[in-house]
Amino acid sequence: MDPQQQQQQQVAAILGPDAAPFESLVSQLMSSSNEQRSHAESLFNLCRDLHPDALAHKLASLLHSSPAFDLRAMSALLLRKLLTYRVGSFASDADLSYLWPRLSPSSQASLKSLLLSALHLETDRSVSRKLSDAISVLASSLLPDSAWPELLPFLFHAVSAPDSPRFHDDVRIAALSTSVNLIMALESASDRDRLADLLSAMMRTLTESLNSSQEATAQEALELLIELAGVEPRFIRHQLADVVGAMLQIAEADGLEEGTRHLAIEFLVTLAEARERAPGMMRKLPQFVGRLFAVLMRMLLDIEDDPAWHTAEIIDENAGETSNYGMAQECLDRISVAMGGNTTVPIASELLPAYLAAPEWQRHHAALITLAQIAEGCSKVMTKNLEQVVNMALNSFQHPHARVRWAAINAVGQLSTDLGPDLQVQYHQRVLPALASAMDDFQNPRAKFSILVQAHAGSAVLNFCENCTPDILPPYLDGIVGKLLVLLQNGKQMVQEGALTALASVADLSQENFQKYYDAVMTYLKVILVNATDKSNRMLRAKSMECISLVGMAVGKENFLHLLWEVMEVLMTLQGSQMETDDPTTIYMLQAWARFCKCLGQDFLPYMSVVMPPLLQSAQLKPDVTITSVDSDDDIEDSDDESIETITIGDKRIGIRTSVLEEKATACNMLCCYADELKEGFYPWIDQVAPILVPLLKFYFHEEVRRAAVSAMPDLLHYIIPALLEALQKEPETEICASMLDSLNECMQLAGAHLIEGHVKMMVDQIKHVMTASVARKKEMAERAKEEDFDDEDGEMLKEDTEEEEEVFDRVGDCLSTLIKYYKASFLPFFDELSIYITPMLGKDKTAGERRIAICVFDDVAEHCQGTALKYYETYLPFLLEACNDEDADVRQAAVYGVGVCSEFGGSVFGPLVGEALSKLNNVVRHPDALQSDNIMAYDNAVSALGKICQFHRDSIDAAQVLPAWLSCLPVRGDLIEAKIVHDQLCSMLEKSDRELLGPNNQHLPKIITVLAEVLCAGNDLATEHTVIRMINLLRQLQQTIPPSVLASTWSTLQPQQQLALQSMLSS
Repeated sequence: MDPQQQQQQQVAAILGPDAAPFESLVSQLMSSSNEQRSHAESLFNLCRDLHPDALAHKLASLLHSSPAFDLRAMSALLLRKLLTYRVGSFASDADLSYLWPRLSPSSQASLKSLLLSALHLETDRSVSRKLSDAISVLASSLLPDSAWPELLPFLFHAVSAPDSPRFHDDVRIAALSTSVNLIMALESASDRDRLADLLSAMMRTLTESLNSSQEATAQEALELLIELAGVEPRFIRHQLADVVGAMLQIAEADGLEEGTRHLAIEFLVTLAEARERAPGMMRKLPQFVGRLFAVLMRMLLDIEDDPAWHTAEIIDENAGETSNYGMAQECLDRISVAMGGNTTVPIASELLPAYLAAPEWQRHHAALITLAQIAEGCSKVMTKNLEQVVNMALNSFQHPHARVRWAAINAVGQLSTDLGPDLQVQYHQRVLPALASAMDDFQNPRAKFSILVQAHAGSAVLNFCENCTPDILPPYLDGIVGKLLVLLQNGKQMVQEGALTALASVADLSQENFQKYYDAVMTYLKVILVNATDKSNRMLRAKSMECISLVGMAVGKENFLHLLWEVMEVLMTLQGSQMETDDPTTIYMLQAWARFCKCLGQDFLPYMSVVMPPLLQSAQLKPDVTITSVDSDDDIEDSDDESIETITIGDKRIGIRTSVLEEKATACNMLCCYADELKEGFYPWIDQVAPILVPLLKFYFHEEVRRAAVSAMPDLLHYIIPALLEALQKEPETEICASMLDSLNECMQLAGAHLIEGHVKMMVDQIKHVMTASVARKKEMAERAKEEDFDDEDGEMLKEDTEEEEEVFDRVGDCLSTLIKYYKASFLPFFDELSIYITPMLGKDKTAGERRIAICVFDDVAEHCQGTALKYYETYLPFLLEACNDEDADVRQAAVYGVGVCSEFGGSVFGPLVGEALSKLNNVVRHPDALQSDNIMAYDNAVSALGKICQFHRDSIDAAQVLPAWLSCLPVRGDLIEAKIVHDQLCSMLEKSDRELLGPNNQHLPKIITVLAEVLCAGNDLATEHTVIRMINLLRQLQQTIPPSVLASTWSTLQPQQQLALQSMLSS
């Protein structure tokens, strides 16, 4: 039996009456064996391609009746994939994989029925979720055509009939999941609106679960509603007040489980954060923020006075904090950012004074934590009330309870970050002495001494310095440095670490003013660096490196040099040792080496061979990513590892170890530092560094890595560009030559006007070489076409070769455009050299592509070199005017654009050609096919050029005839850049009450108002924001000056939606 017959027999058995072969196939699709799974996939696809009806029936039956939950889950998953249309690489593959249109009507009806029945009967939540996905995917394609009339009644009854024996909790949650998925899957707002009545039924699932004390079910419902709030908040707008009111009641209900209340709060905050999809929606609800804010502040009271907090040997600032407290802290920050200061601050101002005046320390503490948490979102409003805000924090520095003092210091630190530099400039004379005093917390006669208060005061100094100017700090240095040195001698590691970080920040800000403290500080730092060798002291040693390097940079090379060699010997010894992967020393050492490089400059070069290998290794670290199913029991969110962050995409949960990414980002930043500092001394490492950093421009796991890679490009460009140019000269392949020119253009755009002059000359020389080589190849191709045995196949090959040459010339044009844009008149000597290559490209015997590129190059010269380019007009303008009526639309566009540029900057040189230019432009705009899609860009640019002639050469034209003709072409809609220019011109003329534009007895006003209406109704597409404002003001003026009858007549010519839009704009 041949393999094909054997396969057909297997398919027949799989789809036959016996269920076992099909169940076996589905099991094999889940196999860990690649070979077994691949074989099963091949058979499954064969069933799909040849017998879609039988396959759909088998999957639905398995889903409906199999006792094995894993088979049911896999069946639901397979159905979802088969019912989802995905455009594949090949249309035929996509058509085959999308099952629904290939099913017979009876199979479609049966499948719909079986899916709903399975959802009704399913008891496993994981399977229900997958089944919901399958139903919603199918429904999203059927609902717009009303092709599943049974679905909505089923969902409505399932989510809102708690007392019915037909619908138990599992069914209700499954139906709710299906409803949410369906709403999110529908692309059209009108289709979603058809499901509006479902929302009240969906909410009943939640409320009835709570009324019957089924909080587990209620929590599942809340999680689904949170998902809906994040993706489609506008759907909730239909019943916003009722939904939000219900959620607030849940959040306020102390008798409910914390998890239930937290989810209700998460729903409200998520809805508030969805302002991009539903702007302003939540701010319109009265009392929403006030009630939520009050709930969150009460939750902050759920904190215990844990003895571990007061006696902390290591950092344990969270001791005694509950899940309520943590949730409130996070949500206060999020809600203030989402709602903004104008909404949040008035509410906070009502609640905070009462909390601060209360005798309970917990209330005082809650007020200060709230102050810190809302500072980011309310920074602009709080900055206007700085005195009140600062007083709230500073007045609590002497509170008898240590946790309140800690909260006050924490607030000052956060306010220094979020309200700086205003806070630093206006209140340094109060804040810095208060922080210095807090470092002596043991001297507080009313209070119990606290290590954490001391340590946090040091951290707050760091926050203060980050937004501080160097001139503020000197008067306070003696007190601050003295206190920090005392803390540095404290036996508590956490206090020492905080002091080291603060000292480093103070030194970095103070620079030469830190010189007087150098000897005293370095004495302690050396001891820590040498002696902190235990594993428990790794962070202490790492911070000592940071502090030494920053202090050294502050005092300068001459003062630091005697100790620098000694410190670098210690670092080299450490680097040679075997450090554990989680040792923080690695990152701190990378940063310290880079600072030493800044300090030593070129004298650091001998150490590069030591520094670079581990630095390159860190820069090449791969992201540590874990991917699990949302339904997986291995929940990475429950991991104790705080260095793992999780995000959920679809049905996948992705965990990323951030510590690895932070080390990678640090390494990339340090490579930038070395390249910037060492200049040509970094050249030997370019070959290793560039291949690492260039791909990281698309490293989407970590923004800081991408930022570092981008920052490095200008430093590497000076080495990349010569290498690219050298390779370009030797490149034999035309296609690769075009790619190299493209890369060179990107490099030049990154470098801007900072290219070395020698590199510009090298670039111009290579452009000459490329153009000469291309001309030679084209000549060879022309000769080839004359051969007597030249046939159609040769013609196809010749066509491809010609297209490649056109691509090369396109890229040459891009490179020249970039050089002209950045170097302007200073590039003209190079342009003179290139003219003998460019001018011939304007000939009629050249291709349209060559003519367009030559015209575009001159356009750029005229635009960016302006007056200094006038000497070229005599040569190029005749070609430009002739090309205005070229057969090729792209050539016409380039030509008429150039005419507009020359009319703007050509002055008297262009004047004699105005008449001819008007004639050419008139031909473009009056052509019968001018507004067809291929020609619209040339048309719009011609209209723009006409406007510029009207603006800059009014005396040379018959304005009474030309201006109305120009006006009749408005508005411009195709070229959005030119549209903004043209409509700005219109405003300028109207603001001057241009008589020729308005016409005798203002006869052109109706057309003008129509144009303004069309532009305004297009939003910011056809005009800049500034032009829109000018247009609205102009319309308001016209309302006052135009006779009411004329205005009413004009208004009646507008579309109803235009009238409404204008009325709204004019009245706002």
